[in-house]
Amino acid sequence: MLRHSKASPLLSLPGAVPAEAPDEGVAAHYGDLFREQRALADGSGFVDLSHRGVVTVTGAERLPWLHLLITQHVTDLAPGHATEALILSAHGHIEHALYLVDDGETTWLHTEPGTQEALIAYLESMKFFYRVEVTDRTDEFAVVHLPAGSIAEVPEKTVARETAHGRDLFLPRGDLESFAAAHGPAIGVLALEALRVEAHRPRLGLETDHRTIPHELGWLGSAVHLQKGCYRGQETVARVHNLGKPPRRLVFLHLDGSEVHLPPHGAPVRLASDGEEGRQLGFITTSARHHELGPIALALVKRNVPLDAQLTAAGTAAAQEVVVEP
Repeated sequence: MLRHSKASPLLSLPGAVPAEAPDEGVAAHYGDLFREQRALADGSGFVDLSHRGVVTVTGAERLPWLHLLITQHVTDLAPGHATEALILSAHGHIEHALYLVDDGETTWLHTEPGTQEALIAYLESMKFFYRVEVTDRTDEFAVVHLPAGSIAEVPEKTVARETAHGRDLFLPRGDLESFAAAHGPAIGVLALEALRVEAHRPRLGLETDHRTIPHELGWLGSAVHLQKGCYRGQETVARVHNLGKPPRRLVFLHLDGSEVHLPPHGAPVRLASDGEEGRQLGFITTSARHHELGPIALALVKRNVPLDAQLTAAGTAAAQEVVVEP
């Protein structure tokens, strides 16, 4: 996966520890993971997400055009109203996750690190006669996340996506260090990931694989508009929603806190009663250490796994909570 070529200047802040894939280029934490989580939960500080891709779409026809390509209804998207959307394959599998806002003249979106080039290539191939311009702005703008409840003042003329989980700012890259000095403490991506897992929110490339459909992750509620058609993969979305059930479902796991190591992404999930030689029922998508809940994880498991089943993840005992109903 291609990534932004420059590491964030905020990696030079005291205590900064670089993050690993898929978040290379920014800090995992700044020395105290639980303190950083508590600050985020209380509405303090900010998270450097400058490794994420930034893309803009301009032109008078930008919203009707995007409406034809993505899973969300955006023809009448009001300026300043944040939304999210997916781009699916012809078979309904998730290819891109987009986090959008329109400022009245330009649609701004951010994407997973390194995915913007493939996204732009697809969008360019679908322009046809529409009067739109698609631009990679990753070298010019950095995404910065302010948590819900933050009273930090957003710099004038800065485009922001405001959601229930906080605000994502599209900040000029040259302003990143001065913003950090004025709006600290800086908080690493591991703290944000722990709160994302707690909130059961999926992330492309972690909760998804090459055959994931939106129904499996609970993305129908926030990223898919079920009353619109005319986008690639819509037939699968409608068929599974109306006539069937997805083959897998996202679950939230409470992990055994006595274990030193968290099960990594891809670690097999099995029935505890079957032992470590038992049949694999799914896999860990994201695991984290939470400041209140302890070790937690999201996992994708087969739909027919009993709701009360005791599970193990790479040998670690795991109790499940339902995210997506079977």
